[in-house]
Amino acid sequence: MSNSKRTVISLNEGWQFFQNGVCSKVSLPHTWNAVDGQDGGNDYYRGTCRYVRALKNPARADGARIFLEVKGAAMSAEVRLNGELLATHQGGYSTFRVDLTEHLAEENELEITVDNSDNDTVYPQKADFTFYGGLYRDVNLIVVPEVHFDLTYCGAPGMKVTPVVDLEKKSAAVRVETWQHGEGDVTITVDGCSRTVMPEAGHAAAEFTIENVHLWDGVDDPYLYTATASLDSGDEISARFGCRSYVIDAQKGFLLNGRSYPLRGVSRHQDCKGVGNALTIEHHRRDMEIIKEIGANTLRLAHYQHADAFYDLCDENGIIVWAEIPYITMHMKNGRENTLSQMEELIAQCYNHPSIVVWGLSNEITAASAVNEDLLENHRLLNELCHRMDATRPTTMANVFMLETDSPILDIPDVNSYNLYFGWYLGELEQNDEFFDEFHSKYPDKPIGFSEYGADANPQFQSSAPEKGDYTESYQALYHEHILAMIEKRPWMWATHVWNLFDFAADGRDEGGKHGENQKGLVTIDRQTRKDAFYLYKAAWNPEPMVHICGRRYVERAEDVTEIKVYSNADEVSLFVDGKAFETQRGHRVFRFRVPTDGEHTIEAKAAGISDAIMVRRVQEGNPAYVFVKKQDVVNWFDQDGFDPDCFSVSDTMAELRANPQAGAVVEELMAKASASRGDVADAVKDNPGLQRMMGRMTLISLLKQAGNIDEESIRQLNRILQGIKKS
Repeated sequence: MSNSKRTVISLNEGWQFFQNGVCSKVSLPHTWNAVDGQDGGNDYYRGTCRYVRALKNPARADGARIFLEVKGAAMSAEVRLNGELLATHQGGYSTFRVDLTEHLAEENELEITVDNSDNDTVYPQKADFTFYGGLYRDVNLIVVPEVHFDLTYCGAPGMKVTPVVDLEKKSAAVRVETWQHGEGDVTITVDGCSRTVMPEAGHAAAEFTIENVHLWDGVDDPYLYTATASLDSGDEISARFGCRSYVIDAQKGFLLNGRSYPLRGVSRHQDCKGVGNALTIEHHRRDMEIIKEIGANTLRLAHYQHADAFYDLCDENGIIVWAEIPYITMHMKNGRENTLSQMEELIAQCYNHPSIVVWGLSNEITAASAVNEDLLENHRLLNELCHRMDATRPTTMANVFMLETDSPILDIPDVNSYNLYFGWYLGELEQNDEFFDEFHSKYPDKPIGFSEYGADANPQFQSSAPEKGDYTESYQALYHEHILAMIEKRPWMWATHVWNLFDFAADGRDEGGKHGENQKGLVTIDRQTRKDAFYLYKAAWNPEPMVHICGRRYVERAEDVTEIKVYSNADEVSLFVDGKAFETQRGHRVFRFRVPTDGEHTIEAKAAGISDAIMVRRVQEGNPAYVFVKKQDVVNWFDQDGFDPDCFSVSDTMAELRANPQAGAVVEELMAKASASRGDVADAVKDNPGLQRMMGRMTLISLLKQAGNIDEESIRQLNRILQGIKKS
């Protein structure tokens, strides 16, 4: 038998890219939607493109095998070698491999066809983010000896490590399993201890006990062990793992290694400005530094499998992860097989990461789909698959806010979370508090989390009197102040995740002064601007002393006395105006000062030996560039001349208006235009019964005011139309 070590050869260079008959030279990672997927219009290219490159048959020992490894091809892929179709793959976020050995000539042409077009079998198809197409992660050749660890099952690493911690004995029982092709013993090593095992049917397992175990203890001490396995042929693999114990409790929340460890953090989409989802390791590291800066201890990696390199960064930095598949928004009756295959790949590939603590079955899947037997059965099968593959981790779901809490779908996963947007899309901020209190009271034995919450903010827009729907940085900050305080009063929430850490591309959106972006991020999509709300969470979560003055982009102010708001984790903040002491306050996190203005002023805040400064300037009239649209006052329609109470008006509820065919037609046309501006998902969910019930209780004027994309004169004109329709 010949001996040779495993060799990985990068194939990221030298590709020809074909789109609509046009050829260009590209390097990987690459997406064809880096520009058109981020500029709005809902018109980014969704179709089939080809990547072609020359491939030399690498030198290798006798009997060696050669595999192509594709770490991300969005969304479906076909692999051809010298024109022969060798493999297909359905799913844009996971690794897959192809054995090329028997098909290689000395000189070869490798072609990977990638397709992100609309279909009814491969998820995602309806969601509030851009479905970038391309070979957007690394592509490699892997050369292994004839007897080698498995590379064919679901893109998995060929090794599975399961640590079970005994906190009382301060020990961990570690089971290591490997799979291989060919005959030969396996030597497995953990923490300096080795076992040589004879495989049965290509499967080997060894048990180890680690005494005085060094725990993987979240952000405080993310200690990692390494397991290695080797064959006499020279092939060797390894996997890092962490020893930790955790519990999700309906009353106590999340407990890590026996102590309370509330999971408080953010969600992350993987795209960046100008590069789409074609990220390098430098992009991933930059994102992790921002996550560490804000002080989050948990991430929801939405809404699909992320790059393995990023899960590695989470392992190394102690970030606890919710990992999920892109089973989202709309259940497709022809997509069941794809949900199961994507979940199988996610678990097989990511099992060894200690950062991952839950597998997410779906996200807002009832937003545009009825809770019927087919949908329930799909979730049962996913839940069973998760537990069959992984007995150590619970399952969860992110439920859309319209879903009734007594729905049978909530009984399927082990724990649940809800996505709520009261105070932004619908309703008032206090309804978030009421929802969770009611759930916790009604279901005291069911763990509940807060999987999404947020408000869009364009940093250009500022206000001294922010209100829901104005897209100001100012309102986003107020929104998160309320939610953060609400969360901190409810420690039984097992996990909370801001939606989102970064603005991200949603090409169907056209709102808030930007095209093609969801602006709920605490940081802009280019990672250059941290919005004020970012520093609120930094003050709450990062123990390093900090002070931040809000409103630094709100320079020109028309008020005689302006509010200067400061976020800090210090107990005391001192404010200085033009170098002179103005006021010192003691407080908790949010400090508000009322400062007279009569010209240009330098404002400085000092706390815990550090400082921050901004400049403000008094002006006679507010700067129109700070306002997305002219915000109308709440008009008292009953004071208007000629108001007829026997006719409809914008002060009537949506339910009342829709009950009348003529008034209902006016409202439906208006709502269709409003949902279209927020992209495909808003249009798809607008008929959701739960959403309609919520909207039915609201007046039309309150919905229009909240939408923020209609001026006062248009509202008056709409009211005139409704005043022409008699109530029956």
